[in-house]
Amino acid sequence: MAKVRCKETSVDSFFGNFLYDQKVSRNHFLRKLNEIIDWSCFTNRLLRYYRGKGEVGQAPYNPTIILKMLLLSYLWNVSERMVEELANDSLSIALFLGVGADEKAPDHSTLTWFKNRLIDNAGVKAYEELFDEIICIAQEKGIKFGKLQIVDSVHLVADVNVEKDKQRQREGKPPRDKAATWGAKRDKIVMGKDGKKHKETQYFYGYKDQVSLNANTELVTSVIPGYANDYDGHKLKKLVEKDEGKGIEVGTVAGDKGYDDGDNHYYLKGKGINSAIRLNSYRTEKKDQNKEGWLKLKESTEYQEGLRERYKIERKFGEARKWHGYERCRYLGYIRHAIQSYLTFMAINLKRLVKLLTGVSFRGEARVYAVSG
Repeated sequence: MAKVRCKETSVDSFFGNFLYDQKVSRNHFLRKLNEIIDWSCFTNRLLRYYRGKGEVGQAPYNPTIILKMLLLSYLWNVSERMVEELANDSLSIALFLGVGADEKAPDHSTLTWFKNRLIDNAGVKAYEELFDEIICIAQEKGIKFGKLQIVDSVHLVADVNVEKDKQRQREGKPPRDKAATWGAKRDKIVMGKDGKKHKETQYFYGYKDQVSLNANTELVTSVIPGYANDYDGHKLKKLVEKDEGKGIEVGTVAGDKGYDDGDNHYYLKGKGINSAIRLNSYRTEKKDQNKEGWLKLKESTEYQEGLRERYKIERKFGEARKWHGYERCRYLGYIRHAIQSYLTFMAINLKRLVKLLTGVSFRGEARVYAVSG
């Protein structure tokens, strides 16, 4: 069997580790991230998607370097072109990537080839496996996952100017994003022209993902990329199965009214899992004896505790939107939107892992790293 090899770097030269030891703080977030993650475990996994698999042909960049650059673009919510620029300006980033201070990082076009290579060979599954590996690492590091899982959906607006896109289609041209769909965001109370308040449904054009969060660790454990018009209630079972497939013991599932489906309650009960899905009012306000079971559920400790913890997933979505660009799609199409979803939550989980294991917090401004090194 041929030996796997990647392009050599000068990280161990005078312009590498010696300089980094002098200039980059021991408590720097990126240094800590390298300490807690054995990035070499990703190398062979990723080389499977290369034509020569790192065994024949010209030695490629270590694919882990490319993966790290992609993750940095999501950590800081900057373009891949900007990540290339930052990687060549910042000592802390060069240290994190494992390249020498005197050599150039891979350019942004290499990142594009890398993404496409994974798509062509394994599709979205390749990115889901990378995301899942971080959960596996957390477990190996001794992170204690609680039994309460919180599920919710989060939407992303397509990278489309809707009005211009309508004009394009009137001219007989295809839509800019063929996979994007319309979906309901929320109901909002507005003041009508008659001076009275009305409930108005707000809509968005794009995609909607289903997410499961462990309440104790605040790590996102499962992600299901989807379409804007998907029904939330149909995704709960799959989220639970994905969590359990990672060895997470699910004792209670909390969710909003979008998951209040009879089949979901039946499914959870059959598995011995407590339901903390917020009940619609029609279940407890009906005028027959069938509401007694729902009233009993509503009064249970697990139900009330689960709903008290639901804010954690809303806070996680707020973090994703505000700091990591998880509000609007970076790319066009379902597959590339899914890449954004997995890499975004992978990056956010890495932040959380560093905090849990070392106490070091992430500073979110890329310019800080570029200037300070």
